[in-house]
Amino acid sequence: MKTIRVINGPNLNMLGIREPDIYGKTDYKALCKMIEDHAKEIGVKVEIMQSNHEGDLVDWIQESYQRIDGIVINPGAYTHTSVAILDAAKAVGVPMIEVHISDVDSREDFRQISYIRAACKKTISGHGVNGYLEAMDELL
Repeated sequence: MKTIRVINGPNLNMLGIREPDIYGKTDYKALCKMIEDHAKEIGVKVEIMQSNHEGDLVDWIQESYQRIDGIVINPGAYTHTSVAILDAAKAVGVPMIEVHISDVDSREDFRQISYIRAACKKTISGHGVNGYLEAMDELL
């Protein structure tokens, strides 16, 4: 059975509370349940992780080496700042899809910069929480 790791960066645990007009009203617990339910439907094992700390995200990417079949990553604000996350992703070579709940390309200029994109096979942006499910399907 394939294993997909879902890695979420800063403030994703505040989903449903933080700017619901931009990020929607689905809370983080409901998002995790959606992901787990979809994993069962498509026959994959899923590991969901969230941290506000950049080093945790780097560690989880590195731990994926030769163990995880694909990564869905929403690095949050680290999308626009973290070369460390990019370097970890390039090092492990695990197929990765970048997900953003909002349409980052239509927002502030700084949100249109993505370091992690260089290591991802695809970016799904602006599809709300369903973008996570689309990314899981794409990885299969």
